[in-house]
Amino acid sequence: MQLAFCLYKYFPFGGLQRDFLRIALACQARGHAIRVYTLGWHGEIPAGFEVLRVPVRAITNPRRNEKFTAWVQQDLARRPADRVVGFNKMPGLDVYYAADPCFEDKARTLRNPLYRISGRYRHFSAYERAVFAPEVHTEILLISAAQQPLFMTHYGTPARRFHLLPPGIAPDRRAPPDAAQIRAAFRREFSLGEDDLLVVQIGSGFKTKGLDRSLRALAALPEMLKGRTRLIAIGQDDPKPFLVQLHTLGLGDRVRILGGRDDIPRFLLGADLMIHPAYHEAGGIVLLEALVAGLPVLTTSVCGFAHHIEDADCGIVLPEPFEQAACDQALSRMLADLPARRRWSENGLAFAASADLYSLPERAADVILRGRG
Repeated sequence: MQLAFCLYKYFPFGGLQRDFLRIALACQARGHAIRVYTLGWHGEIPAGFEVLRVPVRAITNPRRNEKFTAWVQQDLARRPADRVVGFNKMPGLDVYYAADPCFEDKARTLRNPLYRISGRYRHFSAYERAVFAPEVHTEILLISAAQQPLFMTHYGTPARRFHLLPPGIAPDRRAPPDAAQIRAAFRREFSLGEDDLLVVQIGSGFKTKGLDRSLRALAALPEMLKGRTRLIAIGQDDPKPFLVQLHTLGLGDRVRILGGRDDIPRFLLGADLMIHPAYHEAGGIVLLEALVAGLPVLTTSVCGFAHHIEDADCGIVLPEPFEQAACDQALSRMLADLPARRRWSENGLAFAASADLYSLPERAADVILRGRG
């Protein structure tokens, strides 16, 4: 079959983008042709992929999205595809990969009611309705079971259209046999002594992922503990607001903010703790990447994959509503308690060996190639 995949932007360091690529490659491995519509592609193009950079521009994101949709639909009218798979909400999809949380629920619970008269609200609400309305036939690939009742409440989406996927951890995120040697080499490279502690935060979109919360928690550590602790944040985003914040908090030499990179497994093995106090996160694949590497995790319950951290007993999940003081206390406790970190690490590795955390691409491909239920 000819498959068409739609996503606004591709870059190799985003969780959604990595999921897209692995799903598309799984479909290609079964003999199907891959065409990709995108506004921008950064990175290598896999052999056999037809990547179309849609030539539209606009001052606002809603207008740009509308132009993108119109261009894609015109091209599909000329060159039809057997399945149209979207990784962003838009009209005309056969299958949608639900990496983003329910927009309508956020608009009604987290925003001022006046927001709902804005053009931005009308656009994103309409594009979400185009996927989840009961009269639409789009099949939905779900990565967070907690999101399904929200979509069903706001749109009346039939339950049969939802397909809950297992996580899809890449094999290279698991701790290899020489994990100790990799950790030692990493810590030498970053000048980390035996008593030093490294906290990592990984994920593009620093505001959404709660980097501001992490910096405040680091600044609140007791002085003796703070003096031993460093934070490295990695992601594809503008670091300027957070550079200002960390200097205001007096953390200038304790924090590094790095761009997206392809050697994340080294950081997972070299660190002592992952912090991920996200404001909202439908999934949060980095939580599971830390789990399978044996890295304890501090995160928030809004993350769709946070329940795996609780199931594995490999860290602390902060309840909602978020309280900065609770985050501060949890970070301090986890860094100060070496036996607990060792136990959380062992629990994560054991869970990684027994749970299905890896088959998302194959299961997603099953739904895409099967077509409408």
